[in-house]
Amino acid sequence: MKKLSLFLSLLLFLSITIAAKGAPISAKDLEADIRYFSDATCTQLTSGFQEKQLEEIKTPQLKALAQALLAKKYDAQYRVTDYAALLSDQKLSEQLKLGRGFSQYENITGMYLEEGQAIIMVGPTQGKKITLLLPYWMRKPAEGIQPTKDPNGWGLHAQRVTLTEGINIVNVERSTNAYIGYFDDSPKTAPKIKIHFITGKVNRYFDGNTQTNEDWNKLLDNAVSPIMDAVGKNIQVAYPVEWFKKYTYGKGIELLNNYDKMLFYEYEMMGFHKYNKVPERRILARVNFNYYMFRDGDGVAYLGDAGTMKRVADPDQVLNNAWGFCHEVGHVLQMRTWGGMGEVSNNILTMYATTKVGNPSRLKAGQYYAKARKAIIEAEPRISYLQNGDVFNSLVPFWQLHLYFTKNGHPDFYPDLMEGWRKHPVSDGSSKNMLDFIKLVCDVGKTDLTDFFDKWGFFYVGTMPINDYGKYEYKVTQEMVDEVKAYIAKKNYPKPTMDVTTIEDDEAAAQEVW
Repeated sequence: MKKLSLFLSLLLFLSITIAAKGAPISAKDLEADIRYFSDATCTQLTSGFQEKQLEEIKTPQLKALAQALLAKKYDAQYRVTDYAALLSDQKLSEQLKLGRGFSQYENITGMYLEEGQAIIMVGPTQGKKITLLLPYWMRKPAEGIQPTKDPNGWGLHAQRVTLTEGINIVNVERSTNAYIGYFDDSPKTAPKIKIHFITGKVNRYFDGNTQTNEDWNKLLDNAVSPIMDAVGKNIQVAYPVEWFKKYTYGKGIELLNNYDKMLFYEYEMMGFHKYNKVPERRILARVNFNYYMFRDGDGVAYLGDAGTMKRVADPDQVLNNAWGFCHEVGHVLQMRTWGGMGEVSNNILTMYATTKVGNPSRLKAGQYYAKARKAIIEAEPRISYLQNGDVFNSLVPFWQLHLYFTKNGHPDFYPDLMEGWRKHPVSDGSSKNMLDFIKLVCDVGKTDLTDFFDKWGFFYVGTMPINDYGKYEYKVTQEMVDEVKAYIAKKNYPKPTMDVTTIEDDEAAAQEVW
């Protein structure tokens, strides 16, 4: 068979990427033309296909595809991929008692779909639900609208299209990177599904686990999308190419490693390493154009301006500015506890990760130990730690537990405590959750910490409203307190070897071991 010239095949193949903006695609012609391909995803021509048959193909995109296949010049990388299922949000939540916040866009295609029509072929799905995800990464407030008051909100908007076996003609609303939404409760046994992007441009993406910084630079230099995706072991980032070129050029591996380093320590504190429960999903850090930094159901978002992007895209800056990322990820990893802990329990993880990567203790630097003792322990009349009005003061007793047990032979105290809380049935009553937590702390630490909790106001008797990402009512009676104290007393645990309310960070303890 006579081969087409390279020039001719490439020229004809260009129609694949530009036809989306041309004449409307005829579904009837498309259905007729797929008979020239031997598989449902159109990756191979039928046996004995002849060059003269090209003229019989009416769909320009399929004709160009057939020409490229015939000339053996078709580059299927990124265009044709077998996609594996990811663990569903529901199952992840059941396993780890976590809410949403892990990436919905982890199945990166590396394809950039321009506004207009796109042709996507899908192989056998065996009844599985597959979605094409087209996030509007670069969405900005309308002209004249204050970014923080955007009526469209701060969140990530996306077009979602259900894909079916065989032919899919998709009307792409905005040019963007494409992702596959494929989630399953049992991903290890779910089938891989082949998907072929017949139209669209190849943007590629960076995998820090297998590629090099030289590869990274090439991706940035040849990007066709304003956004580049990059993945590490547990992190996915989606930032503008312009900022990657300015702050991360030649340093893609280092950037991902630094994000993974921070996640490593948060996961360590959560007990994920010790109990073999590292999430089978990545956390996404992305750009937004409304607010400096926030967390939502799609992960962590950073403002797309020069100052913010330097802090989060320059690997030399990322660890120095670790608090923000670790704090927001801490929200993703928060388990349900009780009202008033919305900006406290996440910072237990933040303190651990930031000090482990070399930052000074925020509690120590801000003199919060003395502030907390004055505001809570020395308060007259006595108050609950939840009433002091400062979340960093409220954090002090929880961090002191880590400091005490680490110094006294139980460095895995929090990992063990977190695993115990994952197994604990959390009730609707927020105050009951807190009292159950006190019991669990004493059981895990094998220590009678009644005096410690008493001084910090955990046994405050009374009723008070709590407004903490929702309204809660704190209500503890003397009978409830007596029951907890009796429970602890029956265990005959030893008292701590010191007044734990006085313990503070030893700066020498902030040592990186990752």
